[in-house]
Amino acid sequence: MSQTGVIIVGCGVPKRGMGWYHATNLLTGCCPSAVLTDIVEPYFLGAGKDTPPGKTFADFVAANPSVRFHASVADVPAPADGANRLALVSGRTADNPRLLKEVVEVAGCSHVFLEKPGAPTVAELEDMAAYAKEKNVPVLMGFNKNVTKYVTEARDFEAKTPGAVTTFIHNNAYKEEELAECFERNAEGMLKNMAVHELALLASFYGVRGDNIASVVPDKEYSRVMTLTGPSSAKDFTDFASIGFTLTTTEGKTVTVKANRTGGSFSEAIVAVDGEEKLRTKTPDAALEARVAAATAADPEIMPYFPLQHDDYVELKERAAKWIAEGKPGVPDGIASIEVAIETLKIAERLTPELTKALSE
Repeated sequence: MSQTGVIIVGCGVPKRGMGWYHATNLLTGCCPSAVLTDIVEPYFLGAGKDTPPGKTFADFVAANPSVRFHASVADVPAPADGANRLALVSGRTADNPRLLKEVVEVAGCSHVFLEKPGAPTVAELEDMAAYAKEKNVPVLMGFNKNVTKYVTEARDFEAKTPGAVTTFIHNNAYKEEELAECFERNAEGMLKNMAVHELALLASFYGVRGDNIASVVPDKEYSRVMTLTGPSSAKDFTDFASIGFTLTTTEGKTVTVKANRTGGSFSEAIVAVDGEEKLRTKTPDAALEARVAAATAADPEIMPYFPLQHDDYVELKERAAKWIAEGKPGVPDGIASIEVAIETLKIAERLTPELTKALSE
């Protein structure tokens, strides 16, 4: 079986870092089309090596002798002549414009996988996309809801149901007293952070772009816009505690999104015809809830969203690795490209001020 070599850039703390979880998926054989060859972790192999998390990371290094570990992308050996290599970048979003060039020019990567949202701004993403096109390097985005079961079921039902309209609902389980810290830590705002996955669905499957939104109607009863003082910086941050809106494109496509930071630990898709609900899909369902409970009971230190979204993370990586190993061009079906990420951020930048203003009136 042909496999794609993978390097991970930005591993993070074992049991907490997204890069670590990607590595664990690959090392335990969850993605048969991929083989993990190298991990780049600048902090825990550099300035942070003597910190308690750094010592935990050292144990992870010692437990995985089949993987080469590096403090810098510059230390990664070149791939074999003609071999494809996928860089899975899981560091800070602000570092992605630099890391994209490094993994291509220094580490010889033919494909790059970026975590959402890809870059802090549309302009930076557009520069990255132009660079990738010049180098003929496909850039894949980690919008995992593009492949998740509840979304796929809702989209399939909508496609075969005349007059159907879908509402995507995303909840987090913050407590009210935790919102100030949440606003501060996610200062890019809800639509570029928590709800960015839903906006990526709109860009990927519903033809929504930043420049073709004919109307957007906020759900004022559902929505809350707040200004809270960050506990660390003492600065004020204005964001949505919850936001609901229905948008219609110039082509006549209508879709609704709702996101609530204090709504719980689940997401739903509701498909309706003339206001009457025809299908409701949800994650986690009962079976997944049982699996998550078992996983977190077995390892209480692991981040709960890892087992919750395990199947989605694995599907994204395996679909990408198999596509690359088979020598197919471009981006695999269903996986968002960097062009989709650009439109996603354009939608967020278009909607954020418009909705904030409408909810303040």
